[in-house]
Amino acid sequence: MEKLFVIKIGGNIIDDETKLSSFLASFSNINGKKILVHGGGKLATRLAEKLGVEQQLVEGRRITDAETLKIVTMVYAGYINKNIVATLQAHHCNAIGLCGADGDVILAHKRQHPVLDYGFVGDVDAINTVLLKNLLNQNIAVVFAPITHDQQGQLLNTNADTIAQEVAKGLSRDYEVSLIYSFEKNGVLLDANDDNTVIGKINLSYYQQLKAKQKIFAGMIPKLDNAFAALNNGVKKVIIGKAENLEQLVQGSSGTTIENE
Repeated sequence: MEKLFVIKIGGNIIDDETKLSSFLASFSNINGKKILVHGGGKLATRLAEKLGVEQQLVEGRRITDAETLKIVTMVYAGYINKNIVATLQAHHCNAIGLCGADGDVILAHKRQHPVLDYGFVGDVDAINTVLLKNLLNQNIAVVFAPITHDQQGQLLNTNADTIAQEVAKGLSRDYEVSLIYSFEKNGVLLDANDDNTVIGKINLSYYQQLKAKQKIFAGMIPKLDNAFAALNNGVKKVIIGKAENLEQLVQGSSGTTIENE
C-alpha cells in the first residue's frame, strides 16, 4: 500500500510568517502523497474586530453567526489557503487549495446541540475520496481550508482537526495513512509548561490512566480523542508534535506517537 501523509497545521504557526514559511519548505520536501489541513489562526478574529463583528467563544469553540461565517470563509478559504498554495508552488510543490464545497469534497451538516446553537458550524458526513485520489495520483498536494458545505448551498465552519481526521480515515482504505497534528508544542506533555516532558508513545490504556489522574492538558484531549478515533478506523499511525520538527515527525523520530494496544 502506498503511503499518504495527512498533516494538520495549527493556528499558532499560521500566525507566524517565519515559522509558516519554514514549515511549508519542509512540507514541500516530503516525498510521496500528502495532504495539508490548516486552521485559521488569529487573522479572522482581528478582521472581525476591525469590522465590528462581535466574536463569541464557548469552551474554546467559535460560535459562527452569519457575519462571522463570511469572515472565516474569506480568511480561511481565501487569503490563508491561497497564500499557502502560492508558497508551496514557490517551493516547486504542485498544490491545489480546496474547501469542502469544491468538487463536493467534504459534505457536512449543521451541528445540532440540545442546548447551544453553534450557528453555522458543520460536522462532517462524507469525504469524496474518488476526487482526492485523482488529485493525489497526479502528484498534487491538496491543501484544505476548514470550510465545508451541506449540498443545500450553505457553507459551514468546521474544526480543522476533525477535517484532518475524517480525510485520513476516508483515505485509509486506499493508502497507508499517517496522520500528523503539528503545532507549537513538542508533543503531548506531562507538564503543559515544560516542553521537555514529551510522552514518546501513548496507547489507549495509558491515555485513560493519564486522563483519570488529570495529567493531560485539557486542550489536548480533543486531539487525542480524534487520534484514537482515527486509529480505530484504519489510520496506520498518528503523531502529535512541533511544526518546526516536521521532517522528524514524518520519520517518527520526534513528538508523541499514538498507537493502538
